[in-house]
Amino acid sequence: TPAAVSASNSAFNPAIYAVLQGAYINQSKDPDKYAIAGFVPSGDIGPGKRGFSIAESELGFSANVDHKFFGNLILALTPDNNVEVEEAYGVFTALPGGVTPKFGRFLSSVGYLNDQHQHAWDFYDAPLVYQAFFGGQFRNDGLQVKWLAPTDTYLQFGAEVGDGSSFPGSERSNGRNGIGGGALHAHVGGDIDVSNSWRAGLSWLTLRPNERTHTEIDRNGNPAQLEFSGRSQVAIADFVWKYAPNGNAKETHFKLQGEYFWRKERGNLRYDSDGALGLTNTARNTSRQNGFYVQGVYQFMPEWRVGARYDHLDPGRVDYGGNAAYLGASSFNPKRYSLMFDYTPSEFSRFRIQYQQSKLQPDFTDNILVGMVGVNVPLP
Repeated sequence: TPAAVSASNSAFNPAIYAVLQGAYINQSKDPDKYAIAGFVPSGDIGPGKRGFSIAESELGFSANVDHKFFGNLILALTPDNNVEVEEAYGVFTALPGGVTPKFGRFLSSVGYLNDQHQHAWDFYDAPLVYQAFFGGQFRNDGLQVKWLAPTDTYLQFGAEVGDGSSFPGSERSNGRNGIGGGALHAHVGGDIDVSNSWRAGLSWLTLRPNERTHTEIDRNGNPAQLEFSGRSQVAIADFVWKYAPNGNAKETHFKLQGEYFWRKERGNLRYDSDGALGLTNTARNTSRQNGFYVQGVYQFMPEWRVGARYDHLDPGRVDYGGNAAYLGASSFNPKRYSLMFDYTPSEFSRFRIQYQQSKLQPDFTDNILVGMVGVNVPLP
């Protein structure tokens, strides 16, 4: 009856859930030495501590606020016992013509994988390009607008503006007003036949990092603090192809996906910015770097999947200008090979084993074995 439906909707508004994950990690190298040669360190992107630990878990709340707004709050529970606001946004649902504005904090829709949460990924960790270019994922505090075209072919366009504080951006200094970055993205896709579907996209992100700091080993083997201010631009091309015999993905299916990243940075680089070495110097700096990953995941029978992923980074061209006497560019191409095997008894639980070999620095090969268990707990 209508009354029963109304009562049912009220009972599940808001929807509350918890994603709980635990992991065991075995590494052949010291995790404190995890670094990607030739790329600016971008935060805590390592595979995690050795041994048993909790993996990233979530607590989520979502609800239809009224007939015009939807709200979503997701709290991330990190392995080092911190609670972070991963997403907190509202969506205005009442605009006609397929236009959907979102405001607050959200995972940007650039690329393919970025706006998906970690527990939904096909592998335990983010591809190397996401680690090197975004520090894991790019998050925006701002406004997003998407438009879904009224066509038989899937066609969606989106634009974002935000504070630009997420890497490769930086926190805006001196409490300045304005916009710290913006993004554009477009995706197209559709069905080839009853068994095959695809999606492809292009994204562009521009940011203005100001006094973005990191530590780098200079030519003399000294840890030097560097400070960059300028412009950072990232372009992404992504592609996904899915195959399920006769459209029945429950029995068997295969997914092939890949993304290519290209980044250009130009601005002023301040060497020894804290004066610890007594050699403080500011000079123009430009860099052009790229990387990609490609992965395939095959569900060979209900509930069981196997997957493989290849990651490759190119440090490209880095011109330190007047700081070339202190800093040297890397010609090493970091790469990684990963294998995954998982068992998903239901949509609420998963067991996964992943092995990967990472060659992220010259003469540094790390063999990593990860075991993970995850459960999705709907809460009343």
